[in-house]
Amino acid sequence: MKYYYDLHLHSCLSPCGDDEATPDSIAGMGELNGLDIMALTDHNTAKNCPAFFKAAKRHGIIPLGGMELTTAEDIHMVCLFDILDNAMAFSEYIESRIIPIKNRTDIFGNQLICDDEDNIIGTEENLLLNATTVSLDEAPELVKSFGGVCFPAHIDRQANGILAVLGAFPEKPYFPVCEVHDSEKTHEYAEGYQKRIVSSSDAHYLWDIREKDMFFELDSERENAAEAVISYLRGEV
Repeated sequence: MKYYYDLHLHSCLSPCGDDEATPDSIAGMGELNGLDIMALTDHNTAKNCPAFFKAAKRHGIIPLGGMELTTAEDIHMVCLFDILDNAMAFSEYIESRIIPIKNRTDIFGNQLICDDEDNIIGTEENLLLNATTVSLDEAPELVKSFGGVCFPAHIDRQANGILAVLGAFPEKPYFPVCEVHDSEKTHEYAEGYQKRIVSSSDAHYLWDIREKDMFFELDSERENAAEAVISYLRGEV
């Protein structure tokens, strides 16, 4: 069964995200675009995931929670969880691993926390764009210990991509799956690096959210699709 996806989305909680990219608006845009599975991945936090999970279910979207983690090496990693409580526990832990520097909204933008009806219920005071103290070597097992999976983000980009920062994939940790931003490069990177490649939007604005093009072929019913995606991204199936 085909499940159309976008696994890398930023909300108004990311300082570089548009204030109009609220959890319900993101889920609504996914519904309009014909998506089945969406993941909210704000920078170094999952605090808008509770609202997103509620909104996604209302719009007929299968939600994944998580974040775009910035490692100590300044490499971006997509971290995903099919269970909301696991995403929130991981988010709470990462909050203790990021250097607390106050956000300058006039420079970096707002960091808005919403409910599922897009009411603003709080703000994140510390800047979320900073690197954490979590190393690349540590990240996979750390995320797995919270029930999730992580993989290198936008490896076809210069900024914060693992290939741009390190020049090559390290032998360890091994990543069976990586993300490219440009979907036309999916086959090229899959063949060149012998990895499973996913392609997501890294949307910071509603209009950047993927339309119905990239999909998983899963032997799974809808109620088990989120768990099946995590297994696929771990290389288990």
